Amino acid sequence: MNHRSRRALALASLAGSLLAAGAAQAAAPNFQMPFACNDVWVANTWDGHKPANSVDMNRPAGGGSTAGSTVVASAAGTVQTSTYSTNTGYGHYVVIDHGGGWKTLHAHLQSRAVAAGDKVKQGQKIGAVGNSSAIYTLAPHLHYEQIYNGAVQKAKWNGVALKYFEKKNYTSKNSCGSAPGGAPGTVGTSGSPLNVRSGPGTSYSVVGTLANGAAVTIRCQKTGETISGTYGTSSLWNNVGAAGTNKYIPDAYTQTGSDGRVAPDC
Repeated sequence: MNHRSRRALALASLAGSLLAAGAAQAAAPNFQMPFACNDVWVANTWDGHKPANSVDMNRPAGGGSTAGSTVVASAAGTVQTSTYSTNTGYGHYVVIDHGGGWKTLHAHLQSRAVAAGDKVKQGQKIGAVGNSSAIYTLAPHLHYEQIYNGAVQKAKWNGVALKYFEKKNYTSKNSCGSAPGGAPGTVGTSGSPLNVRSGPGTSYSVVGTLANGAAVTIRCQKTGETISGTYGTSSLWNNVGAAGTNKYIPDAYTQTGSDGRVAPDC
């Protein structure tokens, strides 16, 4: 083999190694659906959807209202963008940077609950589903993208790839908790006992009390009266009773490790 051949072979080998290195993709976060634990949504993908590999989601028939439903972070990260677009058709949209080149985008929101620079946890509320757009007239739905180094990828939730080019129901496992029978929580007050109510609001009767620091198991959650407490302001109420009972405490006084839902709807 002459010098020129050896040099060409070396360059080819170098190019091959560089291409291989460039093709290696950083491991994606363990993305979950951008909805509350046990929420069921229809994922719709089709050939020609722009950008390619993006997903549109709405509630299935009989599954409740699409408009106004809570959108949560698929994984922890930093909010890169939270704005209203006047030229892309996205309307109100939020982009979260998850590190390693990975981002998620959530568009056509009715409202946004986070600002650029905010740190978010997996399962934390970032907005509400809507149909906002400066360009298009739309039915309410969530437009969702998983992005790697600027290119939209085929989405995965809980490590499982979506079935593309078909409508399919998916059930969210986002922040469902690992405790048997429900998610763990801890009552947090200024020291006073916390009233347990028969429903999700202070107009419901008191059916007991829980001491500051008491450990609870959150069986399910329900939207009710908005309360400001130790852990912020929230309209979520946590059912901490056994199955078939109504024993609710405000999420605003319950430490769960998440600003969003951690248990299914009651």
